[in-house]
Amino acid sequence: MSLPGASAPRAKPSNWNAPNLITIARMVATPFFVWMLLADDGRNGPWRWAAAAFFVVAIATDAWDGYLARSRGLITDLGKLLDPIADKLLTGAALVALSVLGELPWWVTIVVLVREIGITVHRLMVARDVVVAAAWMGKLKTVAQSVAITLALLPLASVLGSAAPLAVWANIVTMTAAVLLTILSGIDYVLAFARAGKGRR
Repeated sequence: MSLPGASAPRAKPSNWNAPNLITIARMVATPFFVWMLLADDGRNGPWRWAAAAFFVVAIATDAWDGYLARSRGLITDLGKLLDPIADKLLTGAALVALSVLGELPWWVTIVVLVREIGITVHRLMVARDVVVAAAWMGKLKTVAQSVAITLALLPLASVLGSAAPLAVWANIVTMTAAVLLTILSGIDYVLAFARAGKGRR
């Protein structure tokens, strides 16, 4: 029997809510994104522009579904699991496809994937014992990766004429920054985990 004036406990949000469905849709659509990117075999035709537009929209929906989940109380354990997987799936697919096309060195793709997959798996394994909060460097890394991959996907050099070298250098600078932040944020995560583990003990 509840006390007079006491509020009823808030119902647990369904896993099949809007933010989670957006995340799932992003995951399901990722193979189509890869197909668009590879469809014209690096000739920078309409499918290449479509792939770049898809990536930008997907990144925007990632921010949108996170906002919806927080603002409407729709955060679920499934969402916490799927959201980072969807992010890594999209960025990883983009990097692998760019390397397949010969536009991005394989070592860059491997370094980023090793960091992202390794830390994501580790987070899932230790989530019940030690929680490592998202650090500012990790968030900055995500932004840098999004910008770098977007510029790499957009075939700007093919339409800028004499200004094409500027687009090439912009790609190099942003991708270099993204790789450095990927490595540094990985080191920061390991150190934060070690500190959290010591504090718990």
